[in-house]
Amino acid sequence: MLNSLRAPRAFLLAPGNAPPVEWVVTPGLTEFPDALADMEARAEAIARGEAAERVWLIEHPALYTAGTSARESDLIDARFPVHRAGRGGQFTYHGPGQRVAYVMLDLKRRRPDVRAYVATLESWLIETLKAFDVVGETRQDRVGVWVARPDKPASALGEMAEDKIAAIGVRIRRWVTLHGVALNVSPDLTHFSGIAPCGIREPHYGVTSLIDLGRAATMARADAALRAAFETVFGPTFDPPRTTGL
Repeated sequence: MLNSLRAPRAFLLAPGNAPPVEWVVTPGLTEFPDALADMEARAEAIARGEAAERVWLIEHPALYTAGTSARESDLIDARFPVHRAGRGGQFTYHGPGQRVAYVMLDLKRRRPDVRAYVATLESWLIETLKAFDVVGETRQDRVGVWVARPDKPASALGEMAEDKIAAIGVRIRRWVTLHGVALNVSPDLTHFSGIAPCGIREPHYGVTSLIDLGRAATMARADAALRAAFETVFGPTFDPPRTTGL
């Protein structure tokens, strides 16, 4: 039997007079330390009122990140570099074919409520998946967005198999958000076997991607769906000039 869904999701729209959120897509692969430094600098600028809010879409080379709750026993095979991320959560994988969205929003402008923020991230991902005819769901006892897999073996107790398709990990500093979400578009799913993703080891809980589910997904299509869904739950976005720095 599937676990119950979380409470109804709340949107975290900015006030009507707030400026739109900067939407940046970086081609190629971005090294994690470089991304972390850029994100933290931008978040500080937002907190000082010197920069616009930003969503930054990137891909990383294959790596594992450890959140503040990570257990060393969940690092099964360190076949890729391991980075301490400073976000909440446990171990996760990033790599080519996975769209990482770093979200830098000022919650003072919206609502200084961490639970509402995480719920809105979940809503964003679920709305994005609808564009690919995928039903994403959340679970009380498991972080991220999941899809039911009746085509896979159930647990010994008859619980339906489920796969994680998107991860969430956040940090809040001076009410500005850091880190964000990771959507599996077409990554190599075998790379997840080096960790117990988010500490989950039950064999009927796995990982999946849009391609693995048989959807005709490209990164460009995923980006378009992410942007449309973001504007539904967080508000308008804009494309900055190519020369924009922090």
